[in-house]
Amino acid sequence: MDLQLKDKVVLVTAASRGLGAASARRFAEEGARVAISARDPNRIAETASAIAKDTNAQVTPIVGDVTKPDDADRMVQAVIDRWGRIDVLIVNAGGPPAGLFKDAKWEQWEAAAQLVLLSAVRLCQAAIPHMLNNDPPDRGSIVAITSYAARQPIEGLAISNSLKISVVGLMKSLANEYAAQGIRANSIAPGWTLTNRVKDIFNNRSQRNGTSFDQEAAKVTAQIPIGRIADPDEFADALVWLASPRASYVTGIILPVDGGITQSYL
Repeated sequence: MDLQLKDKVVLVTAASRGLGAASARRFAEEGARVAISARDPNRIAETASAIAKDTNAQVTPIVGDVTKPDDADRMVQAVIDRWGRIDVLIVNAGGPPAGLFKDAKWEQWEAAAQLVLLSAVRLCQAAIPHMLNNDPPDRGSIVAITSYAARQPIEGLAISNSLKISVVGLMKSLANEYAAQGIRANSIAPGWTLTNRVKDIFNNRSQRNGTSFDQEAAKVTAQIPIGRIADPDEFADALVWLASPRASYVTGIILPVDGGITQSYL
C-alpha cells in the first residue's frame, strides 16, 4: 500500500531511540522528509545519520528539549526553515519515572506534567498555524504517542496513568476544532514494547518485588493475548499509517497497538 507520504515533511520528537526512532525510520522508508529531535546532540545525530544512510531519505537532526517552551517553537521553526512546511507532527516524549503513588514526590509530578502534557500543547501550538498554510483538503496530521495506560492503569505507574489520558483529551479536542480545516489529530497507545523505557519499568519492579528482570517480563507477557512483547517496528507500522493520508477519515481516536492487553470495550 502506498501511504502517500513521499516528500511529506514530518517532525518526530524524542526520536533518538525507541518508538520515536522506529517511527522516524518508517516515515523515511516511505519517502518522507523527516526531522527528528532529542536532547542529546550526539545520539540524535547518530540516529539521523543511520536512518538517512539506510533509506536514502532526507533526515535532519534537531537538538531540543520538549519541556522548554522556546525549544518547542524552535524545533518547529527549524523544520519550516529547512523545508518550508510541516505536514505531520508526531508528539512524543520520554515517560515519567516508574513507581507507586506513595513514593512519588511533588517535584516529579510537576516535571512529568511539563514532559507529558505541556510539551504536547506547545508543539501543537507551534505546528498548527503552519499546517493551516498547507493546501486543503489534507492540511496536516498530528499523532500523539501515549500508552495503553491511557485506557487501563498499569501497576507501578501512578504518574503516567494520570497524565497520559490528558494527552488523549488534548488530541480529541484538536480533532474537534480543526477537522473542518483539514487537520487530523489522533492518539496511539502502545502496549508492552521492547524499549529502554520498558526495560526501566521491569528493573523498577524487580527491585521492589525482589525478583529478576526476566521474571517481571514473564509476568507481563502472560497478560498479553498475543503472547509476546512487541518490537518497536510493529508499533511504527501502525503509527505511520495513522499519520498518513491513507487514514484520511480517521480523527479523534486512540488506536491501541498492544497485542490485546487492554480489556476495555472502548
